[in-house]
Amino acid sequence: MIEAAGNRLSKPVGSTRSPPAFAVVDWGTTSFRLWLMDSVGTVLGERRSDEGMTKARNSGFQTILETHLCALGAPDDLPVMICGMAGARQGWIEARYIDTPAHLEEIIANAVTVPGLERDIRILPGLAQRDPANPDVIRGEETQLLGTPGLHRATGACCLPGTHSKWVSVEAGTIRRFSTFMTGELFAALSGATILRHALAQKDMSQENSPAFKRALISAHNEPTVFSHSLFTIRARSLLFESTPDDAAAFLSGLLIGMEMAGARDYVSGGSQPVTLIASGRLARLYALAFRTLAIAFTTIDAETAVRDGLRKAAGAIWNRTESETTI
Repeated sequence: MIEAAGNRLSKPVGSTRSPPAFAVVDWGTTSFRLWLMDSVGTVLGERRSDEGMTKARNSGFQTILETHLCALGAPDDLPVMICGMAGARQGWIEARYIDTPAHLEEIIANAVTVPGLERDIRILPGLAQRDPANPDVIRGEETQLLGTPGLHRATGACCLPGTHSKWVSVEAGTIRRFSTFMTGELFAALSGATILRHALAQKDMSQENSPAFKRALISAHNEPTVFSHSLFTIRARSLLFESTPDDAAAFLSGLLIGMEMAGARDYVSGGSQPVTLIASGRLARLYALAFRTLAIAFTTIDAETAVRDGLRKAAGAIWNRTESETTI
């Protein structure tokens, strides 16, 4: 999970440990996570901060990266593998999208080198769905897919919840198609900039097992066409029945996740395997509850482990530091 703005977590390399083989970085819009790893993939040190792309565009991507590497005592020639918004058009250097269908190995093969530096720094590309009727993009989540065990053999769907939730169809390591749902961003917008702000807590639902969440989830999943009306019932319920702000927030969460899962219905029905839920912490628990409530079979993979392992696989494949560990 990302720490509070301005806070950093630092675990320096110990002198008794094996030397680092590379550093890997998940660089988001508002977050920065770096891990130092040895030749067998052991984490030797890590750094976290709120220095995402938004801040790095002003402070300088190289300056931020080198500051964190220096804090961990990383060698000057240590290579670095990066995923996420550092590769966006507005980022450090653009790592152009690769088109679907795309095999997971293509993500590694299309890594972009940051030019003009003594240190070897690579940035992984995102994925693009260039369908005029259903255009979509992924940047960052593709690395979680790369680090998900068994995905090179599986045929089924992956759910990656977040500000912009992703549903992905995978067939034997090939990403066939995907859909983005603005679930988290809609919660923030509806709870902070509409009349609903008077009814609910200014945060995500506080009670993960709230009956209000389950009731709204089932309603939105079964009757998505009345979603707009269901939203206003949150306001009406607070006026007429004095529902609590926490229950109202839970109800809104249920509506939004129920709508997401209604929209992703064909991903669930189209796979022969349980849905792979790639999530961490509270989101993992919340979506697991939603899957159980809707009787959807699923397995869970920790999102942070997946992105770190995906970066490790890419780094090992390019620099041949963990050859036995990087099979896709």
